[in-house]
Amino acid sequence: MVTVGVDLGGTNVYAVVLDGDQVRGRAKLRTPVTGDRGDVVAVIGAAIKDAIAASEGVKDKHVTAVGIGTPGVVIEGTVGGAANVPGFVERFSITQAVGEMSGYPVHVTNDVTAAAIGEHRLGAGQGVDHLLAVFVGTGVGGGLILGGRPYEGGSGGAGEFGHMVVRQGGATAPGSPRGSVEAYAGRRAIELAAQRARSAGTPTILFDVMAEKGKPRVTSGVLKEAYDRGDPLVADLIDDAIEALGAGVASAVNLLDVDRVVLGGGLADKFGPRFRARVDAAMRPNLFLFPPRVELVGAALGDEGGAIGAALLASEGG
Repeated sequence: MVTVGVDLGGTNVYAVVLDGDQVRGRAKLRTPVTGDRGDVVAVIGAAIKDAIAASEGVKDKHVTAVGIGTPGVVIEGTVGGAANVPGFVERFSITQAVGEMSGYPVHVTNDVTAAAIGEHRLGAGQGVDHLLAVFVGTGVGGGLILGGRPYEGGSGGAGEFGHMVVRQGGATAPGSPRGSVEAYAGRRAIELAAQRARSAGTPTILFDVMAEKGKPRVTSGVLKEAYDRGDPLVADLIDDAIEALGAGVASAVNLLDVDRVVLGGGLADKFGPRFRARVDAAMRPNLFLFPPRVELVGAALGDEGGAIGAALLASEGG
């Protein structure tokens, strides 16, 4: 069965053509930052076409369905509440919009749930029935596989790992509760915390590194460079991120008793194995079951994991 999977992000739209368990073609386009949902849907359609065109031996007629992983809360083919995508705050039927444009049946899920599906079926989550996927990037997202199946909750809002409160009355982040994991570990929240610290007189080279690299914002690469140069403020902020992730992962594991935690996303990937090892070490003292059975591993599918998971969702019928 040939399906197309789309991962809609705030920066890029990734699309892959999946034939069984093999990626036959891929495309990457920029997500619009202005306009309305129609502009975003048009880019999704272009990414689908580009991925098919890049697939040797695959034609439009061979594709049976399209899967989409999108930010926001997904309910019965609709999505809403995704503030980082133009026009995706108010709820609408994304399955209808993309279906009418592409001509294919469309299945949709949350973007991190899609990544969890991909890692569970073809990546670092293979071989377990209960999985938590945590992706640390601009924000912090989570996806759940329970009993071998994606778990989205009663209203489509399950897996919002980044909004778990780990420090009552703690730091703030746009769109997240005070003291949440995302308020400490999300790249955007780290940048805002660094800006506040600089304004209060704390020295940092972070924004000098950003300027050197010609970046309009503090990317994960900028953070890693400043960290490697020994910036004390960045080191403290990364320490806080690791502590928050460890507490959040431990709480989720205590609640759900998952077999494995997959940790990925731009920030986690950029900081690499030592970052994951420190999150694992921060998690362990807070686990209830002893000896701990859960293992924490790095994501295996990279930037295309969400698109691969969305394609698998489409092949499995949503």
